[in-house]
Amino acid sequence: MISTRKNLDGFAVAIMVLLCLCWGLQQVAIKIAAPVLSSSMQLGLRSAIAALLVMAVILVRRIPFSLRDGSLLPGIAAGVLFAVEFVCISIGLNYTSASHMSVFLYTAPIFTVMGLHWLIPAERMQASQWLGIVSAFLGVAIAFSAAFQSDAHALGEMLIGDALGILGGILWAATTVVIRRSKLSEAQPTTTLLYQLAGAAVLLLLFSGVKGEFHLQAWDARIWINLFFQSVVIAFASYLTWFWLLRRYLASRLSVFSFLTPLFGVAAGVLFLHDPISPRFVIGATLVLAGIVLVNFRRN
Repeated sequence: MISTRKNLDGFAVAIMVLLCLCWGLQQVAIKIAAPVLSSSMQLGLRSAIAALLVMAVILVRRIPFSLRDGSLLPGIAAGVLFAVEFVCISIGLNYTSASHMSVFLYTAPIFTVMGLHWLIPAERMQASQWLGIVSAFLGVAIAFSAAFQSDAHALGEMLIGDALGILGGILWAATTVVIRRSKLSEAQPTTTLLYQLAGAAVLLLLFSGVKGEFHLQAWDARIWINLFFQSVVIAFASYLTWFWLLRRYLASRLSVFSFLTPLFGVAAGVLFLHDPISPRFVIGATLVLAGIVLVNFRRN
């Protein structure tokens, strides 16, 4: 096991940019396939496929895994939070654009550091990070206000979708706090990821079944490619790569790159879905991203 973490080198920077690009594309991928495969079913299927792949890695590499090491209860909690986060995303994308969802979902680092600040003394925030919190929340308010430029029906729908995006960010942050405060913080990355994926798979597929979405329409090559991208590339490969980087490089340096993800998400939404972008949303998103950068920056 590597006991010390390194500063980022060129390889790590390149991998992080690629990861952020993939993560930024996932909301667009979900929205593109939604007319054929519902968002909740997509997320449930991708989680199930990725969970099976992670289990295969555990078995092939003989990675230690036990339900009696104190990680079961926090693992279930993390899995439920992870699943409900994706329920918010799947419903929210029916009401708002992929660009908006990308920005509001990635307010998660803001809520994460706030939760850790109060619960873990070693995670206390500096003055610059509190400035980032203020910047982010001001940005959310301004970006939220962009919906008021729409007609009454579109206004109501966009506000619902945007609010669900923020709720998803809060749930993502809660998942991180649970992991950080429990035995999962010392568990193998594959263990933590398996709990999250398994929880998401069970609850999201159950949610899809209750909604009566277990009917397959005509799938074409685009849907298969989309599902492969979401399950193998995003939910399996990218998350394991992220954990691999965290075991080798300084987390604070890696986290700074999180601000690239919503930028890629907004760009992808405009490019592939022709999402409209208002000046208010641009200003608000910029303040949110600036806040994320400040929150992730810590002076040594």
